[in-house]
Amino acid sequence: MSDTEKINWGLIGCGDISRRRIAPAIRDMEHGRLYAVSRANPEMLESFASEFHVRKVYANWKEMIKDPDIHAVYIATPVHLHSEMTIAAAHAGKHVLCEKPMAMSVPECLKMIDACESYEVRLGIAYYRHLYPVIGRCREIMGQGLIGDPTIVQINAFSHFDRQPGEARYWLLEKEKSGGGPMMDFGCHRIEVMLDLLGPIRTVRSVLSNLKYKRDVEDTAVAYFEFENGAVGILAVTHSTFENRDTVQIFGTQGSIHIPVLNEGRLMLRTASGDQKEHLPPHNNLHMPLIEDFTQAVLRNREPAVNGRTGLEVNRILSRIYEHEDEQAG
Repeated sequence: MSDTEKINWGLIGCGDISRRRIAPAIRDMEHGRLYAVSRANPEMLESFASEFHVRKVYANWKEMIKDPDIHAVYIATPVHLHSEMTIAAAHAGKHVLCEKPMAMSVPECLKMIDACESYEVRLGIAYYRHLYPVIGRCREIMGQGLIGDPTIVQINAFSHFDRQPGEARYWLLEKEKSGGGPMMDFGCHRIEVMLDLLGPIRTVRSVLSNLKYKRDVEDTAVAYFEFENGAVGILAVTHSTFENRDTVQIFGTQGSIHIPVLNEGRLMLRTASGDQKEHLPPHNNLHMPLIEDFTQAVLRNREPAVNGRTGLEVNRILSRIYEHEDEQAG
């Protein structure tokens, strides 16, 4: 497949994230085409297809992946479906870009990787913050030694979230579908950022709590990491605060990096030379660079920037965070 061709995408799931980001990204990119979509709900399926001028619709995703004209699929479903869908799509010869977190468990991740490698298709995971310009700038700053040796990284991700049965995205509060609460949902993004910037994690400790809501999943979690390079990290996530937070702070022996709102891309570098402020905003459609990169990976027969191995490593850390959940609850 040459890089002048278009990738025909099949989209499995057409919920909120698909409507706001995924479908517009595929529709607007030069080398992609939103060719087919599947969803069991017929009214939502037809409405979505009409809005985005999708050529083919399928009530059953298993039928969609048999379509020989589809080159790649984007899996935008609850987490408990990721493994089954990825493996089936790989068997059908489709490249797979899967929503995060990659799967419910490490063994599921390994099966997904094995299937995609066996059938020689690409596998990507939607950790789109990996491609934020501000994260790239952090890599550059740290690679140049501008803050010395990293010692402490602290990330806060607070987002008030409460849903009742039957409401949109309630599945995020059902452990058998989501795997966990805010740590599983958006904490995973921040774990990927930490692994990207500071490397492998040696030690994991965690506290999972239900401070406000009586649920199957935690509403608040704090994880403590020790990295192989000697740095330590603290990640705090919650559904239970009045104020939202999206902060990243990296402290080193000779300086520090401060990002007050990760999704906005403002950065302050503090060193002995003084404070330097920069603004490196993400793309207006946060998913666009990720989907474009994956499309080019397929066209050029290379690994995507965020591949299955990245997703696996995040799930390894998540499994260690949740390892003693029952003991803590008791």
